[in-house]
Amino acid sequence: MQINKRIIYLFSLFCLFLIVFSINSIFLSSSKEVEAKLFTIEKGQTVKEIALNLKTEKLIKDQYAFIIYAAISGKYTKIQAGEYLISSQMSTAKIINLFTSGETNKEKLTIIEGWDLRDIAKYLEEKSITTEEEFYAITGKPTGENESVSTENFNFLSDKPENLSLEGYLFPDTYYINKTDGIDIIINKMLKNFDEKISSDLKDEIKRQKKTIFEIVTMASMIEKEVKTMEDKKIVSGILWKRMDSGMRLQVDATVLYAQGDENSKVYIKDTQINSPYNTYRNDGLPLGPISNPGIDSVIAAVYPTKTAYYYYLSANDGTTIWSKTLEEHNRNKAKYLK
Repeated sequence: MQINKRIIYLFSLFCLFLIVFSINSIFLSSSKEVEAKLFTIEKGQTVKEIALNLKTEKLIKDQYAFIIYAAISGKYTKIQAGEYLISSQMSTAKIINLFTSGETNKEKLTIIEGWDLRDIAKYLEEKSITTEEEFYAITGKPTGENESVSTENFNFLSDKPENLSLEGYLFPDTYYINKTDGIDIIINKMLKNFDEKISSDLKDEIKRQKKTIFEIVTMASMIEKEVKTMEDKKIVSGILWKRMDSGMRLQVDATVLYAQGDENSKVYIKDTQINSPYNTYRNDGLPLGPISNPGIDSVIAAVYPTKTAYYYYLSANDGTTIWSKTLEEHNRNKAKYLK
């Protein structure tokens, strides 16, 4: 009888030890030092592998306590791949909660209004997100020399010619991405953002004007490159739509620069003769497609132009926009403001 009591006593002590050990391992931090580390969970990794890696990195006290808590908390199958910022003062329970929340260590990407595909591809390659080749494999090349660019899942792309790239539709904004996100996921976020920014009211107005989203984006992409303020954008929009309606060529310098693939801001007379469907000095109407990725102000300006008596404009050396009603007045202004 005394032996049984002794066994029960020892077993109780053992259980108490396990409980204390588990609480200590699960709910208390592994270190008194404040140290944060980036910890990566790869797709397909098991909980056992994750626990071992955490133990190796000295981010948890006991790998088995991690596995047990993941199981009893119901989060064993809910841990998400990604890169996480883990502090050595975090408990096992808190780490598992973080892994199941999906709140990974995100990277900030800022796409500037007016950037074209070349700018975005270069930026993403510099940040080691992707290569230009991988980027263009999804978006298409900016010259329009593509066999076909997928437009599935996004209705607003239905009027875009198949062989044209996604130029114009990668909405300029700040994005927070997971390090494990592929370039396809990032591009999808930009397209989804575009769809959300182009409101139903804008879409209805575009339809009422018997225009297409593709035409509006193409016009907005030129406006974005030409002027900066909302007031100027709406006036330039009115000028360009009026030129088209009257049979004039648009003669937008930015289309020449895009056709050349050149970032120089100066366009010479010889440049305006470049043989390209994007060159609005040689071709009537809109260029083949968008020449940049415009912000929402430029899109709104393209939809709601300001009507004026002007047919011409130029950007003076100090950045102000000079308006002209006639070609003669425009030439005088060029001589005066572009010395």
